[in-house]
Amino acid sequence: MKRVLTIAGSDCSGGAGIQADIKTFSAHGVFGMSAIVAVVAENTARVIDIMDVTPDMIKKQIDAVYEDIGTDAVKVGMLSQPCCMAAVAEKLREYSPSNVVIDPVMYAKNGCPLMEPGSINALIETIIPLADLLTPNIPEAEKIAGIVIHSTADMERAAKIIRGMGCKHVLVKGGHAAGDALDVLYDGIQFYRFSTARIDTKNTHGTGCTYSSAIASNLALGHDMPEAVARAKHYVTTAIAHALPLGKGCGPTHHFWELYEHGLSNTTG
Repeated sequence: MKRVLTIAGSDCSGGAGIQADIKTFSAHGVFGMSAIVAVVAENTARVIDIMDVTPDMIKKQIDAVYEDIGTDAVKVGMLSQPCCMAAVAEKLREYSPSNVVIDPVMYAKNGCPLMEPGSINALIETIIPLADLLTPNIPEAEKIAGIVIHSTADMERAAKIIRGMGCKHVLVKGGHAAGDALDVLYDGIQFYRFSTARIDTKNTHGTGCTYSSAIASNLALGHDMPEAVARAKHYVTTAIAHALPLGKGCGPTHHFWELYEHGLSNTTG
């Protein structure tokens, strides 16, 4: 069985963060592991508080995974402070894992900040160069690239700027734009576009975490980058289409809809 590690924050409401990552790994048939960098008290409507795990404990969790099981891919999510970024970067350099997918999480779905504003330079200097794939949404890409994005051409321009910071591939996600949900992948040579019809729903909590984890899973399973993104795009679109109307805010996506529809529905009555 392929092995995938998520290094990210914990979402106690279960729709995003570590919880979404592990669900996504399981849905793809890979073995999921975690290194928790922050405990986030949040739900579908708001972020109540964040407690960061110490850099030493972050490093020890990663050591525990690599001294025993190892990985075929790594997904990195929420890193709120430069000290957390430095700890993760140190271990990624030490173990040199394949298929590192980094989701530069800056905001929760409800707009609450999950990364300290002053951490952007640390992200650029210590984390981005370690990514086989960076997956910013449009607001994140604007912050990192330092430009305003109004069009697909702007998304491509941002991808070029960000790739120049040292990562191998950039996927600028268009979920915050109008019209179809168009994502742009850039590998330094050419652009790939992935588009689906926009789904009219507020229940999109954890979509970024889910998407990046699905890409990591597909890379671990041996697919090349464009195919991994295409498969992950289909998976997250299906999860959004069957999102769960739970909570008072943006409800979670349905990570196991295909399993429930085609498997458990035959046994649960």
